[in-house]
Amino acid sequence: ADQLVESGGGSAQEGGSLRLSCAISEDAYDRRCMGWFRQAPGKERERVAFVYTGADATYYVDSVKDRFTISQDDAKNTVTLQMNSLKPEDTAMYYCAATSQIWAVRPRCLSDQMNYDYWGQGTQVTVSS
Repeated sequence: ADQLVESGGGSAQEGGSLRLSCAISEDAYDRRCMGWFRQAPGKERERVAFVYTGADATYYVDSVKDRFTISQDDAKNTVTLQMNSLKPEDTAMYYCAATSQIWAVRPRCLSDQMNYDYWGQGTQVTVSS
């Protein structure tokens, strides 16, 4: 199975910023959905932000729109999540994920029906007030 390598995360004050990055092997990068889920203690896992690497199309859950930005670096087979204006409710374990399926046209990366097959090890994000 392809491995996702995550980096970044850590702690920040409310209103601060953090950045997450996720790298995948070259043959598993193109024309797929890649992005992040998060899970806070006692809560269900939540889809956060994704990019369709075939067209640089981005998707965000409403709670992070206008605060988080996901981007892709095709030369490095990497996606990055820039998290600004952080809130305590952003505190969670963040997991990078990618689909194994290749999409010829722009897919619904944020859909609950989208299956993510590759997962990173997770990185903790903690925001204090």
